[in-house]
Amino acid sequence: MSMSSFSQKNITAAMLGSLSLFSVAVSAQTVITPQKSPFIAYDQPTIALVGVKLIDGSGAKAKTNQTVIMEQGQITYVGDANNADIAAGTTIIEATGKSVIPGLVMMHEHMFYPTGKAQYTEMLYSFPKLYLAGGATTVRTAGTTAPYGDLNVRDAIAQGTTFGPDIDVTAPYLNGPGLPILKLKSLRDAENAKKMIDYWSYEGVTSYKAYMQISESELSTVIDQAHLRNQKVTAHLCSITYRQAADLGIDNLEHGFFAATDFVKDKVANECPKSAHQSLVDLDIDSPEVASLIHHLVEKKVALTSTLTVFETYTKGRPKAYPLALEALIPQLKTHYEENWQKIAQQQDATWPIVFEKMRILEKRFVEAGGLLMAGTDPTGFGGVIAGFSNQRMVELLVETGFSIEQAIKISSLNGAAYLGRDKSIGSIEVGKRADLVLIDGDLSQDASAIQQMQYVFKQGIGYDTAALINATKQVVGMH
Repeated sequence: MSMSSFSQKNITAAMLGSLSLFSVAVSAQTVITPQKSPFIAYDQPTIALVGVKLIDGSGAKAKTNQTVIMEQGQITYVGDANNADIAAGTTIIEATGKSVIPGLVMMHEHMFYPTGKAQYTEMLYSFPKLYLAGGATTVRTAGTTAPYGDLNVRDAIAQGTTFGPDIDVTAPYLNGPGLPILKLKSLRDAENAKKMIDYWSYEGVTSYKAYMQISESELSTVIDQAHLRNQKVTAHLCSITYRQAADLGIDNLEHGFFAATDFVKDKVANECPKSAHQSLVDLDIDSPEVASLIHHLVEKKVALTSTLTVFETYTKGRPKAYPLALEALIPQLKTHYEENWQKIAQQQDATWPIVFEKMRILEKRFVEAGGLLMAGTDPTGFGGVIAGFSNQRMVELLVETGFSIEQAIKISSLNGAAYLGRDKSIGSIEVGKRADLVLIDGDLSQDASAIQQMQYVFKQGIGYDTAALINATKQVVGMH
């Protein structure tokens, strides 16, 4: 889509936001082992990673010379390699010089990609594979333009007929009128919002996402109806402030503080202000009103999802997407991305670097205040945020923001699992949990960029060859 204008209105409209929540109906806990394929490197019943550097997802400091044993899809041992009792017949992976982290639980993902002119095309073949190759063993779709596509690919993965992460599927975006995106429905009123929840809950979605032009009465109805079903609601807001949404009982807010309109001085109720971006440019992040909002969100137990990856693409001076990620794009979209990246590199507008830095600081303060921060990537904007690769980039950006690598992995794994109510089974490397692990070539505790060197991603004990998954999706993104 055109990047001739970099106003907050155009950028946020280009970024289809995020919501999906409780993965209640997902049958992923009983995933059927896919039949042998070139993507599978390991499917033996008992596998041991020996001598590995362990970052377990709990936030604890990395440990050296560890062994992790997986048996029948479960983790049965985590501890010092010298004390491991490895049974005869176990498949041993010598992992000295390598790192292991839990499978990532990414909370703002999509199964579509921007293909220009405010259009989004479904990537139901390539994106599930790329998410898995990028270390994501569980994702929340955080908004859909093809709900039946998402539901069916979720079920196909659970049944073992295709490859990808567990997927928590959201209903279609719940938004009022105002966006030039032809695939999105506009809510007529609160009663219409209730009917949407009724219908899509019956069809099997497990999450709901409110969007930028929703009214307060519509959002209140969405939250109430979702909570009646023991499901959660997230939102990419604009017409409603963060404080209002928290008071209505919302569970999650997308994009950290980038979408907050709480600091617009002349904010009109139920309207998305044109000055939202400028209010963040001008914001004194040390002011009492900022501290008050952070405190209020923490007190109300509202989680935030950080999506630094998509905002990085609007920010002058930031690097291009990984070269390997760009190889996944069809030639037309690769050219489109590179042309727009060059425009941003040459632009005179210096506001995005200011906002990018301020909002990163606020995300860190939110965590320091006791808030639950989760991670997602939001593959929208003008491109360059590409499934899987951007999950890795997100971890790098969290470290760049000032989180330790152990904190960054926890934000990208256990925090999302806890929000989804699945932290007893996934999100960290612990005995008794599902064997969702990522083996990395290099010492991640010393170099965050090693996150790009994922060799194998284990989902329920099955080890997938990331190179094979990536090779199967080269020059595919943008087509299917």
